[in-house]
Amino acid sequence: MTSETRKNNQAQVTPEIADQIVSILQGIRFGSVEIVIHDGKVVQIERKEKIRFDAK
Repeated sequence: MTSETRKNNQAQVTPEIADQIVSILQGIRFGSVEIVIHDGKVVQIERKEKIRFDAK
């Protein structure tokens, strides 16, 4: 795969989307973040957060 082909296959991430992802990652302690891409564009970001309690 050439570098030009790789560029065409990469998802487009705007500064606004990158900021959202960073903000979500900074605000989560336990859980997961899923980024949904369609036709090379980020269309959705899902955040699943777990709240853990000490069972002592």
